[in-house]
Amino acid sequence: MSTINYSEKIPNNVNLGEDRTLQRALEGWQPNFINWWDDVGPEGSTNHDVYLRTAVSVDPQGWAQFGHVKMRDYRWGIFLNPGDANREIHFGDHKGEKAWQDVPGEHRANLRRIIVTQGDTEPASVEQQRHLGLTAPSMYDLRNLFQINVEEGRHLWAMVYLLQKHFGRDGREEADALLQRTSGDENNPRILGAFNERTPDWLAFFMFTYFTDRDGKFQLSALAESAFDPLARTTKFMLTEEAHHMFVGESGVSRVIARTAQVMNELKTDDAQKIRAAGCIDLGTIQRYLNFHYSVTIDLFGADQSSNAAIFYSSGLKGRYEEGKRTDDHILKGQTYKVLEVKDGQLVEKDVPMLNALNEVLRDDFIKDSVAGVGRWNKVLEKAGIPTRLVVPHKAFNRQIGALAGIKMSPEGRVVNEVEWAAKRDEWLPSSEDFAFVASLMGRVVEPGKFAGWISPPVMGINRQPVDFEYVRFG
Repeated sequence: MSTINYSEKIPNNVNLGEDRTLQRALEGWQPNFINWWDDVGPEGSTNHDVYLRTAVSVDPQGWAQFGHVKMRDYRWGIFLNPGDANREIHFGDHKGEKAWQDVPGEHRANLRRIIVTQGDTEPASVEQQRHLGLTAPSMYDLRNLFQINVEEGRHLWAMVYLLQKHFGRDGREEADALLQRTSGDENNPRILGAFNERTPDWLAFFMFTYFTDRDGKFQLSALAESAFDPLARTTKFMLTEEAHHMFVGESGVSRVIARTAQVMNELKTDDAQKIRAAGCIDLGTIQRYLNFHYSVTIDLFGADQSSNAAIFYSSGLKGRYEEGKRTDDHILKGQTYKVLEVKDGQLVEKDVPMLNALNEVLRDDFIKDSVAGVGRWNKVLEKAGIPTRLVVPHKAFNRQIGALAGIKMSPEGRVVNEVEWAAKRDEWLPSSEDFAFVASLMGRVVEPGKFAGWISPPVMGINRQPVDFEYVRFG
């Protein structure tokens, strides 16, 4: 089961040829996917040969090979981690029972909703990033963008396979709808708010892949615990690919900071206008982009109290991050968790049933992970002798979902009035001037080994290739 068959029209390791009905349905969906890719996938990339990695097995020791592939000819397929016939459900009301190979009727609607919501994020990010190739700061970065794009496309295939195999006509209709919604479309937008935001420039792209793909890591990790075994096995393999997306974000922001710090030291100034005049992104702008992408991403975890979260956990559909490492009873009835609310103009904590607070539990796990990465960015500043530090804003800042939605809050976590919010907004979140300035830096640099002036080169190339390797061959 671990080797992937590339001789078939749809590469897979799920014995697709043994289910002719499913195979025909997926082969019928495939041209629609290619049309979607041509319409709203990476702009102007059709004839590029890109140095991409392609999954050849699901064995962690040797799961991918690298080589130049035409973007449109990339072999998207269906890959599941190996199954375990003895796997048991290890949380919720079904704890100790055998994991499900088929969808139980009573959980059908909720499972479909979970899979569709996850599936909807994958093509959305491709749509959000489709213009970025036209302003790439280097050939190395262009290749990384394209790698992320093809893998998000494959993650869409992963969810479409589950829908078509396990949900009959409903699943086929949902699979079609995944290609009909479009990020930011007024009439038919993507399901989740963050996936309708624009990704206008490469600093936004790096922040998106650091924060929003990290949300993907935590959501997929929670689904990898699922009692529905095909979903668990699918998401475990998706996590292998997701790690690269977060690396691109973390290292990308780190390289922007490194270049800014270098210029600050050369000019012996922390004056934002002088740094901008030298063609670099000042630390204040980087902080505002961070504030925006972080706050938009933590909304993706949903309301801090949610009956759906309780149902998904108790019924075994979605666990917690690293469920198996937790030492409680994995049923959680009678346990509590602290969430925030505003009372008399102040933020206060209150205890709520933990089952209803599982979105908040996952959000807090994400926050801890995100803060660690921001600490690594600060090490770059520390090493350069720059005293400024980037900080993650308070989790109540700029929230649009849950009990904290619409509350005016400073990044430090102080409740403010409308007047102060209006006065300080452009200090806390990117302004139109910030976007215009960053956009002005976005000239395309694609000569091997050359980099735009606002970003440092990476420490090493991809797959042990030199930094000046020809990662993209333009047709």
